[in-house]
Amino acid sequence: MTLTAVLIPAEEGGFVAFNPETGTTTQGDSVSEAVSNLREATELYLEEFPLTQKGHSLLTTFEVTAHA
Repeated sequence: MTLTAVLIPAEEGGFVAFNPETGTTTQGDSVSEAVSNLREATELYLEEFPLTQKGHSLLTTFEVTAHA
C-alpha cells in the first residue's frame, strides 16, 4: 500500500512527519528517521483501524498573499 508522507521542518530541529490518509503524526531528527517513524506509527494504526483506500491521494500546492 502506498501512502503519503508530508514532512515539515520542526522549530527545534528535525522534521515532523504527517500521513494525511490516517492522521498519524510523528517526528525524527532526519528525513529518513521521520519517515521510518511514520511508517511504524502508521502500520500500528492500520492494525487497529484498517484503511479502505479509495484511490490515490493528490498532493498539490497553492499560494496565498501574505499580509504585513
